[in-house]
Amino acid sequence: MGYIEPAPIKDKSNPFESMMSRFNIAAEVLGLDEQVYNVLKSPSKQVSVSLPITMDDGSIKVFEGHRVIHSNILGPSKGGIRYAMDVHLDEVKALAAWMTWKCAVVDIPYGGAKGGIKCNPREMSAGEIERLTRAYTQAMSGVFGPDRDIPAPDMGTGPREMAWLMDEYSRSMGTTVNAVVTGKPLVLGGSLGRVEATGRGVMVSALGAMEKLKINPYHATIAVQGFGNVGSFAALLLEERGCTVVSISDISGAYYNEKGIDIKKAIEYRDANKGTLEGFKGATLMDKPEELLVLDVDVLVPAAVEDVIHLGNVNNIKAKLIVEGANGPTSAEADKVINEKGIMAVPDILANAGGVTVSYFEWVQNRLGYKWTRERVNRRSDRIMKDAFDKVYAASQKYDIPLRIAAYVVAIEKVAETYKFRGGF
Repeated sequence: MGYIEPAPIKDKSNPFESMMSRFNIAAEVLGLDEQVYNVLKSPSKQVSVSLPITMDDGSIKVFEGHRVIHSNILGPSKGGIRYAMDVHLDEVKALAAWMTWKCAVVDIPYGGAKGGIKCNPREMSAGEIERLTRAYTQAMSGVFGPDRDIPAPDMGTGPREMAWLMDEYSRSMGTTVNAVVTGKPLVLGGSLGRVEATGRGVMVSALGAMEKLKINPYHATIAVQGFGNVGSFAALLLEERGCTVVSISDISGAYYNEKGIDIKKAIEYRDANKGTLEGFKGATLMDKPEELLVLDVDVLVPAAVEDVIHLGNVNNIKAKLIVEGANGPTSAEADKVINEKGIMAVPDILANAGGVTVSYFEWVQNRLGYKWTRERVNRRSDRIMKDAFDKVYAASQKYDIPLRIAAYVVAIEKVAETYKFRGGF
């Protein structure tokens, strides 16, 4: 078969190694040849820059910025930019590779990329963040481009930063280039439906999996960890389709109501209460927030942070179905236990790919110079997410493997086949 057995994981806390552990299993299932394996495991470009910025007090501070292009075999690379203190090259490399698989699994013509700046945006003024964003854009002007690499918001960034990036890039080109970035404000060419897109994709994936497990949505109970953009929209949209959401959580704790939580009221409360559920009266505050993960529910949606399902709690999980709204909420070691327990887990690279799907629609609209209605965006993203789920499920049945590995198999097969047709590089 020509495939060489990779070395075992040396550092389980290294996100790139964690991604590679799953990639390696999928590569083995496919019998991927060594040449293609070596191409796909290595990022095609890594750019690190130092960004000297004049702070409000007149001092000059130097920030560290990165952009990693994992692959551009399928098309221009795509991926967010995060502003956080724990940004480092290994993390950015892993997230760039994940973007390659995420775009391939939903069959959109993008490669994977990721960027980041090591900073704490909460301790910076708007002026400092703007100068930093513009400096980063200038430093990456040879990397970014609507046909080369298209950034988007991620942790610590949003439409405001994307507007500055678009403006700075457009100035350097001497013309307005809307399509260089997605996740922009609507007036600058952002897409309708983008805000709820990731949560909507989680809903479509959950309903697809519930159908396979013969779980009736009208009798299904759901727990959603994380009540930010992804978790709150996933909860709302599942509730609209007949499910009973019995538990939700955010930084203020976990809330439980066996009769079901009114998600619309919870969202209104959160938005009126400085973005937190603290003091929410529509449910009881649980003793420990992590108890949400082991509730006796049909569906568990971890939509907060990574590695919340781990060897310490995985044996106590009672849900029949896990749908990953967050990136990497299940540790690599916990995967094995989930599979042994017979729990179906819809992996992050499939379940939360609704966001990048609608980002792709934003780029398409910018290239056409034409705006789609929200209904058209939702209809097309729902179809893409459903098709992707069906394809991954079919691969899991064909090879007798869990959905997570099946998602990697579908993605790697698409990229590897494209690579072969293009005749290598």
